[in-house]
Amino acid sequence: MASLIKQLSSFLGVGVIATAIHYALLVSLVEFGGVSPVPSALCGFTAGGIVSYGLNRRHTFESDRPHEEAAWRFALVASFAFALTYLFMRLFHEFAHWPYLLAQVVTTLIVMVWTFGANRLWTFRQEQ
Repeated sequence: MASLIKQLSSFLGVGVIATAIHYALLVSLVEFGGVSPVPSALCGFTAGGIVSYGLNRRHTFESDRPHEEAAWRFALVASFAFALTYLFMRLFHEFAHWPYLLAQVVTTLIVMVWTFGANRLWTFRQEQ
């Protein structure tokens, strides 16, 4: 149980960094670049995801899984998370007409649960 709490704490710390990058790009593209929120969210997601991989592999899961194996697994989990981001941003912002930052916050929480579970149980799982 202590291992899970340590991993979750580290995951949240890494998430703060990746999310800051994600949101900075999202807001910059929407407010200064004139790009609509859904594609801006996806650009931010991609930038944050790149940072997230390196930090989670090293600090959160302390994985000894070879990079060649962990990277494609992470990419697959991230691809599904990318699709979830697209789906929920469209649903909340374009269909429900929520402000884009509120839509992104709720989307982030949903996607965070998915990525933590999938990365812990599959991407970076230690071989016994």
